[in-house]
Amino acid sequence: MKSTPAPRRRRLSRRPARRRKGEGDPEFIKRQDQKRSDLDDQLKEYITEWRKQRSKEEDELKKLKEKQAKRKVTRAEEEQKMAQRKKEEEERRVREAEEKKQREIEEKRMRLEEAEKKRQAMLQAMKDKDKKGPNFTIAKKDAGVLGLSSAAMERNKTKEQLEEEKKISLSFRIKPLAIEGFGEAKLREKAQELWELIVKLETEKYDLEERQKRQDYDLKELKERQKQQLRHKALKKGLDPEALTGKYPPKIQVASKYERRVDTRSYDDKKKLFEGGWDEISKDSNEKIWNEKKEQYTGRQKSKLPKWFGERPGKKAGEPETPEGEEDAKADEDIVEDDEEVEEEVVEEEDEEAEEDEEEEEEEEEEVEEEEEEEEEEEEEEEEEEE
Repeated sequence: MKSTPAPRRRRLSRRPARRRKGEGDPEFIKRQDQKRSDLDDQLKEYITEWRKQRSKEEDELKKLKEKQAKRKVTRAEEEQKMAQRKKEEEERRVREAEEKKQREIEEKRMRLEEAEKKRQAMLQAMKDKDKKGPNFTIAKKDAGVLGLSSAAMERNKTKEQLEEEKKISLSFRIKPLAIEGFGEAKLREKAQELWELIVKLETEKYDLEERQKRQDYDLKELKERQKQQLRHKALKKGLDPEALTGKYPPKIQVASKYERRVDTRSYDDKKKLFEGGWDEISKDSNEKIWNEKKEQYTGRQKSKLPKWFGERPGKKAGEPETPEGEEDAKADEDIVEDDEEVEEEVVEEEDEEAEEDEEEEEEEEEEVEEEEEEEEEEEEEEEEEEE
């Protein structure tokens, strides 16, 4: 290991200390004392000014603290008054809301009581009608608010409204048990009465469920029949089978769906395609038949006979003078008969088409009546479900 060297000692200088300039001069000392005294006086002035400023600031701070304390007190009083006012307003608002809610509950209770009375009367009337016989009259229903039926209004209700109405209806349907002071025998009678009521309600519930299932099945079957009828009707008209089962009527086809080339007809031709109809077709066919008959008549072979001098033997009154005149009259009669036959054919075709149109209208009316009956049955089912 290496040894560390010893630190060197500092040599003290033996030279005498230098004197400052003017240290032994009395004037210099006097000037220094004067400076010190002036500096002390200046410091004293600064200190006194600082103390005065500090006392002023302390006074202002004290005043501000007092003002702040007063402001806190007034603010606390104002906040207390505001809180009291808010509390009173909140209590008033809650009280008004509670009163409004109670009024609405009471109104709903009255409406439900009336509805329950009507339902009981309707059930009683239905029982009486079942005893008497079937009734096929359909009573019209009054539209509700904004043209909505009662079933539609019931569907548009919220969950909270339905729950509240359920509570209200249960409150007057379920009567409180007054069993105070009952003995054992009376309690047994009450229990038996409640048991019979439960059995009755369960049987009614089961009957209604079975009736609903049967009506749902009938509705599905009727809808399927309606779809089948509409499919057959569409096929008869040459349309797609599902063309009439949708919500909107099918589009009118102005060209065959199997046409590969682009339709080159103008808008005017397409617009006038269905104008005229059978009248135009019958007119063209009559004109064509008339021209054919006319050409046939004018192109016939004519044979001229020698003219008779004097009166033709065997001539009757009103007959033409020559056989050619007879032929002309006969041809005119044939033309008139042909025209009458053509007119009869046209009239028969028009009558057949009118009968077909009437049959189609009757079928459509029957379908509309069936749809209306189905809708009425659905509404009755919905009302029964709601009840």
